[in-house]
Amino acid sequence: MLQDCVLRVAMGSGVMDWTNWEAPSLDDFERLARSSFAELPAEFRAPVGGIVFTVQDFPDEEVLRDLGLESEFEILGLFQGPDLADRTANRGSPEPTMVILYRRPILDCWAEGEETLGAIVRHVLVHEIGHHFGLSDDDMEAIEAAE
Repeated sequence: MLQDCVLRVAMGSGVMDWTNWEAPSLDDFERLARSSFAELPAEFRAPVGGIVFTVQDFPDEEVLRDLGLESEFEILGLFQGPDLADRTANRGSPEPTMVILYRRPILDCWAEGEETLGAIVRHVLVHEIGHHFGLSDDDMEAIEAAE
C-alpha cells in the first residue's frame, strides 16, 4: 500500500512528495511567528511594543501546573509580560513582552485539522496577545480576518 502511494507521487499524480520533508524546526517556527506578527494590523501590534518570540517543543512542568493542565498538548502558546496598564505605569525597564509558541502541540493541531500551519500560528498569536489585553473573541476574530 505504501509503495503504491510513493509510486503515484513519483509518477506525477499531483500528490505532494513528502518523503524528504522534515518538520519545521524551532527556528522555522520563530521566523513564522515574526512574519505572522508583522502581517497583523498595526493597531493590534502597537500596544504590544517590542515583542520576543520564543519557541519550545512543550511547556515546562511549571506552566502545566500553574494552568492546571493534564497534558502538554492542551496549550499551543503563552503570553508573558506586563499588560498595557503595567507597561504605562512602569517608568523603569519593563519586563519583555513575550509569546511562547509550543511547537509539538501546534504541529499536532496542524496534523489533525484542515488549517495551514501559518493560519494556526497567526491564530495562536492573536489569541495570546488578545486575551492578555482583554479583547473579546469577536475582536480577535475581526483581527484574524483582516489582511
